[in-house]
Amino acid sequence: MFCYQCEQAADGTGCALRSVCGKSPEVAALQDLLTYLLEGLGQVAVEGRRVGIVDGDLDAFTCKALFATLTNVNFDPERFVDYIERCIALREALKGKVRAAGGPAEFPEGPACAAPTGGPADLAAQGEALQLFTRKEEEDVDAFSLKSLLVFGLRGVASYADHAHILGKQDDAVYAFIHEGLAAVQANLAVTELLALVLKCGQINLRTMELLDAAHTGAYGHPVPTRVPLGAKRGKAILISGHDLRDLDALLQQTEGKGINVYTHGEMLPAHGYPGLKKHPHLYGHYGGAWQDQVLEFPKFPGAILMTTNCLQKPRESYRENIFTCGTVGWPGVRHIADRDFTPVIEKALAMAGYPEDVPGKTVTTGFARNAVLGVADKVVEAVKTGAIRHFFLVGVCDGADPGRNY
Repeated sequence: MFCYQCEQAADGTGCALRSVCGKSPEVAALQDLLTYLLEGLGQVAVEGRRVGIVDGDLDAFTCKALFATLTNVNFDPERFVDYIERCIALREALKGKVRAAGGPAEFPEGPACAAPTGGPADLAAQGEALQLFTRKEEEDVDAFSLKSLLVFGLRGVASYADHAHILGKQDDAVYAFIHEGLAAVQANLAVTELLALVLKCGQINLRTMELLDAAHTGAYGHPVPTRVPLGAKRGKAILISGHDLRDLDALLQQTEGKGINVYTHGEMLPAHGYPGLKKHPHLYGHYGGAWQDQVLEFPKFPGAILMTTNCLQKPRESYRENIFTCGTVGWPGVRHIADRDFTPVIEKALAMAGYPEDVPGKTVTTGFARNAVLGVADKVVEAVKTGAIRHFFLVGVCDGADPGRNY
């Protein structure tokens, strides 16, 4: 294997034996194979749009499957077998529609025609020769680098698009570009053309973030500054991590009146600022620090743990029976929740000790989103002028594990 998609790759170069995140060589190869097949799906989808064929289910699948190949999302080989089989089935069905509409009768050999079969081990063996990195000798180094950047960018766009789609927000321009970008990885394009695609990927990502913002605020209101306890409250407990606010909303509704307090973890912290979520009194506080500390902190949590979207590390035996996954997240042997029926999570929380007494702690304030800040823009400007505000910190994506990256 050779995985180089995240900044924590071994030696800053790439993970060759086993990923820093815990991904096995088998899963890495399955992700490479799925990415390769999605490139072929993109080729067919591009031709489909040229003859007026657009498939909403295929668009949504592309985002979800591409999202599953991101770091710290899905580590379960069996789940990738399902993705691969569905990718091929959707591609072949779309080919039939494209031909019927007057599109090309045949597609070039490669990912648009590949049909690998077998279980996880068989598919992984086929995927080893198809990872993007193995194709670097075939191209100019700049072209290869831009294609790598494009693939990694598309994975990020797909993750935002998947979140937005879950809450009913979508834009065909986003889906069209994802397929265009995937197809471009297989094309013989000049460096200038690839650079233009990478820059367009950034533009499309901004549009996708607009969709996600509209999805969140449309469903749960604009965030407001909210103090969040870092201690604990006496009673049963569930910890929810990741980014999916729809999962949190469903969990809060299903735990209503059951004597369970819900705590957020990691990048779920901003959820406390949304009026539609903070209205639930049992959404109590926030637990733990950065995502990379979960293997030290999760064993101490006295309740069930639910992982949504990404940021999962290999669960240790000390809490493996207490942790659940949902959505795109997966780990072999960890119970997966389908269709947002969190009954098993709730039952586990009720069976566990919970917090026997209140645990005092500090508070942190979240909810300083766009509306909250613009509502006091004049005061912010004046505070800058007087020196009361001396610094603005722009914090992008996840916490870094390397020393010195704190602010």
